[in-house]
Parts: sequence; structure tokens; C-alpha cells
Amino acid sequence: MKKVTIALGEAAAIATAVILWLAVPALGQPNTAAPSAQAKGAALRVAMGGVNSPSREAAAAPAGDGVDTPTPEELARTYDIVIRGGRVINPETRLDREGLSVAIEDGRIALVTDKRVHGRREIDASGLVVAPGFIDNLSYDPNPLGVWNKLADGVTSNIAMHGGTAHPDKWYAYYTRSKLPIHFGASFFYSQARNQFALSRYDSATPAETAILLAQAEKALNDGALGISFSLEYVPGIRAPEILPMMRLAYKYNVPVYFHARYSDMEEPGTNLEAVNELIGYAKSTGASVHVDHINSTGGTFSMKQSLGMLEEARREGLDMTACTYPYDYWGTYLNSARFDEGWQERFRISYHDLQIAGTPERLTEETFKVYKRQGKLAVAYAIPEQDIMDSLRAPFVMIGSDAILEPGYNNHPRASGTFARTVGLYVREHEVLPLIDAIAKMTLMPAQRLERQAPALQKKGRIARGMDADIVVFDYGTISDRSTVEKPNLTSAGIKYVLVGGQVALDGQGLHRGVRLGQPIRSEFVRVRGSVGTLTAGRARAALVAYRGERYVDAAVLEAQGCELRWSKPDRAYKLAAAARAPAANTLLPPPPDGELMLERGHRLLWEGGEAELLSIGDRSYVSLETLQALGWTLTPGEAGNWRAEASAA
Repeated sequence: MKKVTIALGEAAAIATAVILWLAVPALGQPNTAAPSAQAKGAALRVAMGGVNSPSREAAAAPAGDGVDTPTPEELARTYDIVIRGGRVINPETRLDREGLSVAIEDGRIALVTDKRVHGRREIDASGLVVAPGFIDNLSYDPNPLGVWNKLADGVTSNIAMHGGTAHPDKWYAYYTRSKLPIHFGASFFYSQARNQFALSRYDSATPAETAILLAQAEKALNDGALGISFSLEYVPGIRAPEILPMMRLAYKYNVPVYFHARYSDMEEPGTNLEAVNELIGYAKSTGASVHVDHINSTGGTFSMKQSLGMLEEARREGLDMTACTYPYDYWGTYLNSARFDEGWQERFRISYHDLQIAGTPERLTEETFKVYKRQGKLAVAYAIPEQDIMDSLRAPFVMIGSDAILEPGYNNHPRASGTFARTVGLYVREHEVLPLIDAIAKMTLMPAQRLERQAPALQKKGRIARGMDADIVVFDYGTISDRSTVEKPNLTSAGIKYVLVGGQVALDGQGLHRGVRLGQPIRSEFVRVRGSVGTLTAGRARAALVAYRGERYVDAAVLEAQGCELRWSKPDRAYKLAAAARAPAANTLLPPPPDGELMLERGHRLLWEGGEAELLSIGDRSYVSLETLQALGWTLTPGEAGNWRAEASAA
């Protein structure tokens, strides 16, 4: 849970920028523009002694944009690794400054400083960019060949949200045993799970089959799946009666739903605009978070400005919708897929010669198309307007995802090896489509924020700051570029000088260090109510305290019981606190939440004059931390057996 901050002007600015869900106050949305609690200042804390709940380590708050002011003791230490004198970029705090050093200890970032610090190994990063390790959230299974090409492209986390698995318990166990060099996670892959019923791609599941799939999806989420993924264009038989129950489940568990949309062209019947509108409808009717996969090739090709405009309008209305893109003006898929059903030439405005078998120089003819279609070969299609790539990259809610991982045989799109270097080298440095810090955000912070609500591991990734995981890429901005091609998709990227995973160097001037295999599973985790940990008495009101990640929370209605008014602001996704709006209630006993109820960070906030704080959602009720009450000026006095007394501020 993000901590309390006391900065009203900043809170108002953030509130203006956030895109919010207007229909129900129970839904939140990630704010990719807002600084973290670490960036906003030190949080006021309440003693947590005796709370028997998993505790999340809180990073010390840096000053200003995230550069630390070390103590003499910290300066005198010798760290495991020091990355010295680089241009450090932390998109969360908008830090972009040369001449900084990053000290690493025990797999974590210990300091970001402009002071001289020493390490047992020192990396001279003068003239180089030091950024968070890239997070590829639109990848596939981390096979033992492809993960090394990812690493060479600066990727430190490979997340299979386009695809994934029907059985995350087995999936995570398998890849944990495989000892990968990069971190890994996956969605519940609905299309794969659906195969158990031997349905064709054009068949719909029955209500009975859908009920079975729904139960399996819920189990998958509790087994660590990071969300739910659909591939509607590849399995057009999947329709709303199958999708909506999954969307409601995703909302219940506070995880996103990733969609390969239903259409990828502008030819009737079935256009990009219909596809995007379908996804907006699902988000609107269920409140679930939606991510549009590779909008440059599906949902936005030939209609990018319109498609992005539709998503932007949906976000203004409060829907939690994001998308991703990849920096290539050609897509790739299997010739035996539904994408190549009859009429593909008209839909994609290409001919046979615009297709090339990936991993070879061969362009297709009508005859060879039929041969390779029977073989299920992957072909690239030169079919994306360059302007669509640039427009999608500029959209503030669009992040980067490769939609590929290299496999044996190399019948893969070159994005499997070059997506992240190409984004920086071609579209930032050469074409100047967007600033470097924004590109870094799209490759690090934004993918982390898209999934981190229920995946605590990602809350420490995608940032360069004290306390964050030391997953880091160091590259030469002047030379970083992709080298992979359609003919040779296995060629690794240039200009990436160092990659650190878990605080150890996995790539440097000597090449890949294949003995460094520190990849960890990235899973969803769910905390449920397990009884109370005491009570809070405030005036005539009494409420149960619950524990969540090392902090105590109480029903926010305790504020109303003290005469305050809580006004829900749909545009701000927040309760605005008006103090002393009415007389305190008499003898109010607030019921405790039921055992087993999910405790979720939906992004709801409490705003007051002088500060703001994150709220915890339990069912349809909001909970406020004791820390927040203290920030509001309440006096808190601990008693025996976890019972606290509170005296509200006279203000």
C-alpha cells in the first residue's frame, strides 16, 4: 500500500491527471503519471508492534527527484556493486540526471547519489544511461533460448500476458525449477483452457463449460496468475457470454484482462472501431481493467488516431484501459490462424509478396502460401503504416510490449530480440518521436504499474530508487539499436553495456553470463481478512481493526462517526474529506468485515486540505490506515490487546 503524503497542491495536480471510473466507487485505475510515496516525502508511521501480518519493506524517502542524501556511515560503506557516474533515469520521480551513482547491496538499490561511494565492483557508467531493467509484459513462455535474447535486449522481467497458461501452479513450478536468468510471470490463458472441451476456434462454449472455466480461472488467480488473457481474433467463437463472467471475476480480484482484440482492419464487416468498442463495453459493464494488446497491429492499424481517441474518451469517462505497441511497421503470425481466413488481402491491404517467412529471406507466392499455411509457419506481413507506430508510441497510456520470444528454429518476428533497443534507438534517438524518459517509462514503470496492484514483486521493479530491486540496464544512448532482422531474428541488440538482475551482472563487456540465473516468479498475491487485530474507539464510535501488510486499518466510516463528511468524487476516484460537517454520531458500532473477504488496493484515495492517502478496499467498503488518521491530526493511544483510542483533531 502506498503511504500517506501531505502535499495538497501535488494531490490536486495528481487528481486532475488521473483517469477514473465514473460508474462505481469500488473501482480504481493505475495512475502512471503520479509520483510514488517515496518521491513525495517521508510517510508518517504508526507503531505496528504485534500485528501478525506479512510486512512490506518500506523504502526510505529520497529528497526531491529521488537523489539520496547519504549519511556519513552510508558513504563510508563498501557496497556489492556501484554503478558510477551515469545518467540515471527513474521515470517514477522524473529523475534524469547525469553524474549519479547507484549503490547496490544484497540485490537491492541502496543509494542513488551524487556523492562518491565505493563498491567491491565498480562499473564506470560515464556517458551511459542507467535505467530500470525493461519489463516485457506482452511476451510468451520464457523458453530457455528466448530468455537470453530478452536479457541481451535489456529485459529483466518476461511476463506472458499474451498467452500464458491454463495451469499456473504447474507453470510457475516448472519455470522456477528451470532457473531462468530473468523474472517471469503469466496470465490465465482462456483460449488454452478452453481447448479441454475440443471446441473449434469458431465454436462458443456452453453455459456449463463456461462455469467450469470460471472456476478454473479463479483457482488460477489464487495460484498466482497475474490476470486473464483472451485472443478474440484467433478464437472468434469466444463471445460475450463467455467473456463477461471472466471480466466480473477479474474485477473481483482486482486484476487486468488482456485482449487481443477481435478485428485488425477497417474493412466491413468487423472493423478496428467495432473491436475497440467491444472492449470498452466490457470494461464499462463490469468495472474490470482492460489492456489492448499490440494496438499497432490489432485494433488500431489504419485507424490509429480514431482507436486511440476512443480509448482516451473511455479513460476520461473513468474506465481503466491501457494498451501496448511494438516499434515495427510489420506484424507477424502463423499462416494457419484465423487472421489469414479468406479475404485477408483486402483486410490488410497486402498481397502474397508482402508476406515473408520469418527466419528466411523468402517472400511468398500464392503457391508457397498454401504450402506454408499447411505447415503452420509464421510469416511477417509488411502491413502497418509508419504513422500508426509513431502515434501509438506518443499516446500517454500506451506502453511497450514485444508480442514475441525467440524459439528454436528462429521462425520468429525480429521483435523477439530487438523490441526495446529499437524503441530507444530508432524512435527516440533517430526519429525523436518521444523523449527518452517517456520511452523508459513505457518499458519499465508503466508495465509494472499495470500489474503491481496484486503482484507485490512489481512494486519494487521499474524504478531506480533506494529500496527497489537492482534490476538495471546500462546502455549507450548513442549506439543502442536493434540488430535482429526478419531473416535473422536471433541477432542480439547493440549498445546495451550491462544488465543486472537481482543485483548481479548478467551481461557486460564479456557477454552473457549464463551462470547468473536469478530470475524469480512474479505472481499475484491476495490478502484476505483473518479476523480483527483489535479495536479503535473514537468518541462514541467503535470499529474493528484489520491488518494488511504490516499496517492496521479501520473502516473509513469512523470519520463520519466523528462528524466528518466523506464526499465521493467519481472524477477523482477519491473521497474528499470535509471536517466537522455535522454533529458526531451517537454510540456507533461499525461491523467488522467478514473473514475471507479480499483486501484490495484499487487506487482509491482520501483527499483533505493538506494531504492525501491511499485507501484499502474490503468488499464495497473503504478502510483507512491508522497512519492516515495520525496524518489528519488525530491523537492515537495504544492500549492492551490491540485496542486503540483515538481523539479527532479539533480542526
